[in-house]
Amino acid sequence: MVKGVNRQVLEIHDTGCDYFEKALFFVRPEYSAENEAKLKKSALKTIQRSAQVPRSKRQKMKSRLFFVLEMLSAAGTGAAVAAAIIR
Repeated sequence: MVKGVNRQVLEIHDTGCDYFEKALFFVRPEYSAENEAKLKKSALKTIQRSAQVPRSKRQKMKSRLFFVLEMLSAAGTGAAVAAAIIR
């Protein structure tokens, strides 16, 4: 709760996100004279970015493992080609 301070609050009802039904944005005083449509557009962009589901640790580990396996496979293939050329 903010007491004794005048603030412009932008309230977004339709967030376009399954996770949130409403969002409140407190506009900085230096931007309170901005066009309301511009503020809403910026607020919706912020909501969309925050609603993205982060990748889990397990997914990150899997992608790292596949990257390492691909690099080892490429190195093995390169070694086999070099050995074939040398013979």
